[in-house]
This record gives sequence, C-alpha cells and structure tokens, in this order.
Amino acid sequence: MSLPLYMKILTDLKQQILNGQLTAGAKLPTEKELSESYSVSRITSKRALTELEQDGLIYRVRGKGSFVKAAHTSENSTSTAANDKPKRILFVLPFVNDLSVGNFNEGLAPVMAENHTDVMMVALDFLANKTAAEVMAEFDGMIYYVNDIDQYLDLLLELSLSQFPVILLDKKLYDLPYPAVLSDNVDGGRQATKALIAEGHRHIAYLFWDVQHPQSVRQRYLGYIQELKEAGLSFHTSMDDQTANAKMLTRYLAAHPEITALICENDLVAIDAMRQIRQAGKTVPDDYSIIGFDDIQAAALVDPPLTTVAQNFKELGATAGRALLEQLQQNAIPTDALIPVTLVKRRSTRQIH
Repeated sequence: MSLPLYMKILTDLKQQILNGQLTAGAKLPTEKELSESYSVSRITSKRALTELEQDGLIYRVRGKGSFVKAAHTSENSTSTAANDKPKRILFVLPFVNDLSVGNFNEGLAPVMAENHTDVMMVALDFLANKTAAEVMAEFDGMIYYVNDIDQYLDLLLELSLSQFPVILLDKKLYDLPYPAVLSDNVDGGRQATKALIAEGHRHIAYLFWDVQHPQSVRQRYLGYIQELKEAGLSFHTSMDDQTANAKMLTRYLAAHPEITALICENDLVAIDAMRQIRQAGKTVPDDYSIIGFDDIQAAALVDPPLTTVAQNFKELGATAGRALLEQLQQNAIPTDALIPVTLVKRRSTRQIH
C-alpha cells in the first residue's frame, strides 16, 4: 500500500534531517517548491511541514520560511526539541487595519518576541470557517478581541472545553471561563465627567453611537452617572433615550437646549458630533465642549484637537501577551486585569465660568 502523498514528503525531509543532510538552521524548500517538486497541492506540502514542526524538527519564521531546528540522533533529542519549539499564537481583532482599534501590537510584539513566540494577527472573519480542532492544531493559544459578546460562542466554548488558552481583550464573556484584559472604563467615564464639572458644566450629556450599547460603553456610561451623582447634578442622559446617539444628535440637542457639554462613547462618535455641530452653525468648544474616548490617532489631528480618555493600548497588548504566556508556560489561569486610563486634555473643551 503506497504512502499518502504528504507522508512521502514528510519521510524524505525527516530522513534528511536525521542523517545530517539538512543541518541545524538550514532552510527547507517552501510549500510552493515542495508542491512543484512532488507534483502535489500546496495543502499537501503544508501538511508535511506542519507535522515536522509539531515533531519539533523544524521551526517557521513568518515571511521567511521553514528552518531545521537541530540535528536529531535520538528519541530524547527529538522530544527535547518538541518541547523547545517556538509557540504560535493567534491574535484576533475586529478589523486588522481598523483605526478605531488601537495599536495593541506595540506592547504585544516585544513580549512575544522575547519568549520566542510567533504572532499571527487576523481579522474576526478568519474564524468564520475554522473549527475548534483546526485552531488548536495550528496555534498554541489565542488573544481574542471581543467585538460582539454573542459572536463565535460555539467555537469559544469548544476551545474552553479543551482547555485551550485564550485571553480576552476589551470585554468580559461572563458565560465562559476566560480571563480578560480590560481598560478601566468606569474610571474613564468618571474622569471625563469630573473634568467637565471642574470647567463649570452642569448639563452634561452622554452621546452613544447607536441604540445598542456594548459592554465597554455601558461601563463608561456608569462612570459618567456615578460622577454626576457625587457632584449632586440632576441632569443626565438616559441610556434608554432613543435620540441620544450620533444619528439623532441634532434632534437631541434641540430637545435639550440646556446642554453645554457632551461625553461621547468613543473618539469616532466625538469627531462625527463635531462635524454635525459645525454643520448646524455652532462651534466646539464655544457652544459645546466635547470629550471622546480611546485617543485614536485622528483625535489629535481634528480641528479643534479632541480632548479624550486614552486607553493604554500598548500596556493592554503587553498584559494580554504576558497572561497568555503564563498559561502556556506555567499552565496557570491568570486573573482578569484592569488597565488604567488617562484623560488627555486638548482644545475641544473650555471653562464656562
């Protein structure tokens, strides 16, 4: 009975490694080169390389290729190499190039590089056609930015049942046992509100993007309410108000002429609010003071530059990376981490007394 095609490639390469024809550090043929040489599909050649990697005989460097990890002459040396082989993690974001999502990789990449761990950054739809078994076969762990708390719950549950290491970013999934790395959104809401109160504002509104509110946005809103109550201010935006959102801003402001300041759920909402206010013949901050949340790159570039609550994306990424490594290296489940936020004062707010 003939060997499966991928086994032919696997056997040939393994023999060349074990007998010293391919020495430590030697670069292997690419998937494309192997597929052409053996007249097989690239999927077949990829499977052979994947199994060599799982056996600890080779390692891969993203964008550079596959390399022999060490010369192996015994079962013991093969086992040691398997334990030492580089880890590979999946980093899942809503959209890889989304400007509304900060640069987590600035903190994550150095942490992973120091620990010889490769990171594959992908958009959420990467998981659409993946099974839990496929994710576990290709990766050692995952950092997952929670965009929608109901999305991929079946996949995430399967991974949790197999004790596959996953760290959540931005939101907590209370139905699953995964640790989360979060910004201190409640304190962010409080800081923004406190700053406006200190500038003399007494009628401070909260502006949502839509009528549906993500977990992180609700937390920011709760901080806003807490600070208003502590200051003894009665006016506040109701979360149930169907007009307190970016699509209905003109109508909302017309219904509440007493409003002098807006706290927006994020910077994109704040920038859009500034545009609408300008189109209505009003100005920021003379007519309305505005504060955003996130401190995306555009916040400092708009006119006027936007006061905002900055998330520490670098520390969020680094903390998520360290938490995942803790699971991978020590088989220990880390606790949730809350990362402080900072108010960045620019020119979209002003003193009114």
